[in-house]
Amino acid sequence: MKVKFLMLLTGLLMFSCKSPEARRPVTQKSGSYINEAVERNRKIVAEEEARIQTIIETDSTREYLSSPNGFWYYYNTKDTTSTKTPEFGDVVEFDYNLTTLDGRSIYSDEEIKPRTYAIDREQLFSGLRQGLKLMKEGETVTFLFPSHKAFGYYGDKNRIGSDVPVISTVTLIDISEESETNQENNN
Repeated sequence: MKVKFLMLLTGLLMFSCKSPEARRPVTQKSGSYINEAVERNRKIVAEEEARIQTIIETDSTREYLSSPNGFWYYYNTKDTTSTKTPEFGDVVEFDYNLTTLDGRSIYSDEEIKPRTYAIDREQLFSGLRQGLKLMKEGETVTFLFPSHKAFGYYGDKNRIGSDVPVISTVTLIDISEESETNQENNN
């Protein structure tokens, strides 16, 4: 009995001293899905930018400006005397609408109503957030946003579908500095 126990113990010790072996995944995925998604997105962006460039080239009545943030815009009403633009934390009141590139209304300014927004402290789609920072109080600007600067792949889960570029006419009604807004709330 002792001999069998010793042989069993010796056998266990010999085979249990094996170093751990890495487990391999059952299936291996390459980066092809990611590469395909990147290519698909590049194609979408190129098509949208080409459509926007066509709009710009056919409209000789306006001076379009290109934003370093990846969208285009023109001034409907421009303030040449003021220099104040919204900064981080400022609260702005603005009115806007959203249309497709071919001019169909998605949301009218009556549906959206003027809203307030604390610059970079609240949710707002990236193009509009960046566009508001370019504006001065009293100005009206029309922005042409590719879908990645608007609602992107997911849309707004209501009227705006996947990968829809939009045009938005925005009027900046008021800019309140952060400290002014806090003082008003404390009084």
